Amino acid sequence: MKAFLASWLFCAAVPVSAAQIGPQDLGNLRADIVVLGEVHDNPTHHVNQAAALAALAPRAIVFEMLSPEQAARVTPDLRADAAGLGAVLDWNASGWPDFVMYAPLFTAAPQAAIYGAALPRDEVRRAMADGAAAVFGPDAPAFGLDQALPTDEQAAQEAEQMAAHCDALPADMLPGMVAAQRLRDAAFARTAIQALEQTGGPVAVITGSGHARTDRGVPAMIARAAPQVSVLSLGQLEAPADGPQPFDLWIVTEPTPREDPCAALR
Repeated sequence: MKAFLASWLFCAAVPVSAAQIGPQDLGNLRADIVVLGEVHDNPTHHVNQAAALAALAPRAIVFEMLSPEQAARVTPDLRADAAGLGAVLDWNASGWPDFVMYAPLFTAAPQAAIYGAALPRDEVRRAMADGAAAVFGPDAPAFGLDQALPTDEQAAQEAEQMAAHCDALPADMLPGMVAAQRLRDAAFARTAIQALEQTGGPVAVITGSGHARTDRGVPAMIARAAPQVSVLSLGQLEAPADGPQPFDLWIVTEPTPREDPCAALR
């Protein structure tokens, strides 16, 4: 395994096989766009992302958690002021986990431009009714949003949305939830491509591991819209991987203690 990692991490843009790695390997991630997945409330995942950013030294970092307007508020002076930056970003009202976990990502690569990829909530909701292509605009075909998913893939994604929402969603909501997910994946991918074009890269993307999937997430959208761009996906998991994983590389960490998110629905 070490020989494989050495030959790929330092020499190739695209891995020949997916593999589990450890934190000691995070300094060797290389591609035009590196997608760093996370479980949002796991502090270890953010420590790992910060280590990867420090080694990669990206020219841009794209955040799922920020809108373009929020990203524009990030100044060099604020990046080292966690309390001040959190206040400027109105983070406490955002619904994301404690900013203490995210603040080191802004200082790990202080030279990197900050990009926000989050869409307005009303646009995400509109995609649930009107479809992802209608909301995304004229570039929708480049990301495949103008095409319906194959029946089996649609069913698989609907099942995942149901499981992710504690099996509590009405069945008629599931197609809309899948459309919203596809819209967000495409939006993150579009912002990452723009950041690469504007800065020359490399670009890092901070996002949930679900969006880091190579089969349908941000890496897949980038591969479709900009096949000349090399992409590396790192997933972070809280349980030992069972079989093939939808990432180029993945790390397994201890789960973070949390209340059962489905308890209230039960």
